[in-house]
Amino acid sequence: MRERPGRVEEHLKPANAEQSHHIMRDALPLHCPLPDRYLWNSHPKVFLPIEETGTAKCPYCGTTYTLIPDDES
Repeated sequence: MRERPGRVEEHLKPANAEQSHHIMRDALPLHCPLPDRYLWNSHPKVFLPIEETGTAKCPYCGTTYTLIPDDES
């Protein structure tokens, strides 16, 4: 059996640690929590409509997402 150094949790960020995220268009469709969070299942996955207004707020944890305009990416 091969041993792998480190733990899976070392590569993930704490869930809901940041209350604001800037999202690039290539990360759409947007859902919360984000897949790179340690507790990616901290609340039910909810897809957030960010394309029309450029911002979205998660109804579960209150995290705010802002879409980065194409000309700023």
